[in-house]
Amino acid sequence: MINKKVGILGGGQLGKMLCQEASKLGVRLNILEKDDTFPAASVCPDFTYGDFKNYDDVLAFGRQMDIVTVEIEAVNTEALYQLEKEGKQVYPQPHLLDLIKDKGTQKTWYANHNLPTSPFELFEDAKAVQDAVTDGRWSIPFVQKTRKDGYDGQGVKVVRSETDLDNLLDAPCLLESLADIDKEIGVIVARSASGEVKSFPVVEMEFHPTANLVEFLFSPSDITKEQKEEAKRIAESIATKMEIVGLLAVELFLNKDGSIWINEVAPRPHNSGHQTIEGNVTSQYGQHLRAIMDLPLGDTAERGASVMVNILGEDNYKGPVHYEGLSECLRISGANIHLYGKADTKPFRKMGHATIVDTDLQSAIKKAKQLKSTLKVITK
Repeated sequence: MINKKVGILGGGQLGKMLCQEASKLGVRLNILEKDDTFPAASVCPDFTYGDFKNYDDVLAFGRQMDIVTVEIEAVNTEALYQLEKEGKQVYPQPHLLDLIKDKGTQKTWYANHNLPTSPFELFEDAKAVQDAVTDGRWSIPFVQKTRKDGYDGQGVKVVRSETDLDNLLDAPCLLESLADIDKEIGVIVARSASGEVKSFPVVEMEFHPTANLVEFLFSPSDITKEQKEEAKRIAESIATKMEIVGLLAVELFLNKDGSIWINEVAPRPHNSGHQTIEGNVTSQYGQHLRAIMDLPLGDTAERGASVMVNILGEDNYKGPVHYEGLSECLRISGANIHLYGKADTKPFRKMGHATIVDTDLQSAIKKAKQLKSTLKVITK
């Protein structure tokens, strides 16, 4: 048993899967969350009631731990700075959380470190954006992103016509050039406290057209060896330059001209790494725990072809959850279904995911589409 008290700020599905992985190492994780209706409560016996956005709650919780980590960026970093001063190990480091959770500072950091990303500019509000278009400094199309509090497709607006200017996001934001995307790809990279760096194979993502959420994820990605090597190089370069400890999920655009741009990163386990639980030798959750406890990083090799499908709440349904077609999906060979245990559904809410592992990618894709069309998240 590893005698380290590890605390996680946040008790959602990522916290739940971290707890499930930690049990293999004999590590009992501690969760800080508002109440025990959150997914992690069902698998975490050491559950502390509190708000990860509250300074006093985070400080009191962290003082009982040896290592503090997060499953969400929107935590009280002032408390984490204080914990660092008191000698606690806080991973990812709070200054990196502050850097990454502001998309403006994140993009500026890429530019300052000569890392490839789309051309961009920072703005204070919607009026400043409209003025820039009127003055001819920015022309349609472009993408507007709020600098803070965006998640799961929220806080992003693609401006494709003049009429879209009437519904701009009115908050501090950035504009970036609309990428001419061929594929959206991702790399999960880990860096340990002693500086060991290891990345997972490149994956390819297909997004839901309405919700702007990942609908399918394919591993291995169907891109060239050279493109995979470049994506891995970029991801590992970010992790190394940041000197992050823990996981860094790097989302990338592979453009039609062959160039690769950084979209954005997340300093924690990520939706683009769920398939590693069954699809890779080491899961992203095990790798994160190894990194923050400064254990040797695990083998990231693929066990075979895998496809991850997000299980989302159906449109027009809101209330107590019911899973229609679950029994049929449990009969699909190679299907691994993870339901997060959320009591209520709403349109496009992440209620779970499934990973299909097969010897052949096309066979896995076929099964994933069968599961997607069969399993429906509705209300009772």
